[in-house]
Amino acid sequence: MKPEISSIEALEILDSRGNPTIRVTVTLNNDISVSASVPSGASTGEHEAVELRDKDKKRYRGKGVLRAVANVNNVIAPELLGMNPHSQSEIDKLMIELDQTNNKGRLGANAILGVSMAVARAAAQSSHLPLYVYLGGLTNNKIPVPMMNILNGGKHADNSVDFQEFMIMPIGAPTFREALRYCAETFHSLREILQKKGYSTNVGDEGGFAPNLKSNEEACEVILDAIQAAGYKPGEDIALALDPAASSFFEGGAYDLVKSRQGKKTSSEMTSLYKTWIEKYPIVSIEDGLAENDWEGFREHTAVLGEKIQIVGDDIYVTNPKFITRGIDEKTSNAVLIKLNQIGTLTETIDAINIAQKADWGYVISHRSGETEDTFIADFAVAMNGGQIKTGSVCRSERIAKYNRLLEIESELGTRAVFENPFKRDFSRGN
Repeated sequence: MKPEISSIEALEILDSRGNPTIRVTVTLNNDISVSASVPSGASTGEHEAVELRDKDKKRYRGKGVLRAVANVNNVIAPELLGMNPHSQSEIDKLMIELDQTNNKGRLGANAILGVSMAVARAAAQSSHLPLYVYLGGLTNNKIPVPMMNILNGGKHADNSVDFQEFMIMPIGAPTFREALRYCAETFHSLREILQKKGYSTNVGDEGGFAPNLKSNEEACEVILDAIQAAGYKPGEDIALALDPAASSFFEGGAYDLVKSRQGKKTSSEMTSLYKTWIEKYPIVSIEDGLAENDWEGFREHTAVLGEKIQIVGDDIYVTNPKFITRGIDEKTSNAVLIKLNQIGTLTETIDAINIAQKADWGYVISHRSGETEDTFIADFAVAMNGGQIKTGSVCRSERIAKYNRLLEIESELGTRAVFENPFKRDFSRGN
């Protein structure tokens, strides 16, 4: 019997910040029924696809998603009933056409993406395949290296640190299982070091610690101490990665490091600051080191730093093939962050990754700060074969769910699983 969509239903649920988001359940005529939940970001790019909120201040401070739920149940579902769930691109295209905007502002990217993800999951189950095999085939067996956030600042924490994420990457680990152990042990060592220094060990949105440090630089230094205390070698076993989320402190044409009281800086001065840090600390990747509309600054940024480290664009590209193509043409980075809900459909997300692959760019599959227990991106990261994932720390269940799913996938693949340092690549290519 050919599988067909027999029902689609949406539900308003809560994300990891206690704000509403949307869950979509797709049921097929063969009794397969699956769900997908959509995350939400705090540090969002202005060109992202629209996350539709109700703006009714009497419910959830205006953050309800009943309009998005209704759009799934009353607009999208009737059009998709009877369609084959394996027709992913056709289904995604139809939803885009139903929306009739260039940013999914009518139906909402949260509504559209929930359906897109659930359809893919239903098709995988109907094919009796794990999601990562259904999406990536039998040859994409690369388990991603975690880019694990263990110290938060910026919009993700109420503290004195300007930069949003300080991350560790277990580049010297032989397997994902061991990589996760490296990170967890370092995380717990960091907790002990912060406690000894009299700092808070409260955590931010993504599970990283959020202490009031003396400077942005101290964040790198305490993490290096933690790596060594856990018995690992900085730069060899575990490296550092940064996500300053510079748009969050860009104001009036300058980068204002107001939290750490370092004053205002130009794009060139920020790049010089990062250059100094790269020479001092084992940093292998910087994401959003400059603001989302600072294309000229990013070009200089990549020209200066791009042969040494991975330069990742997030807010500047918002997983949009159009912006990624511009970035390749203008040499504004050598890697891109991939977030499904920035663009709003699985098909468009894969298109964005294909463009990055053709340019020999790195690409990092990423969660959002407002997450759910859904593990879709773990399977997606393996399917896309990029070798890197951002999905938070090791102390919040919505983040741990993704890591545990990757452990399962590695176990399923057995000797076919590939785990390798993504920074053996030549960063000068494509620049």
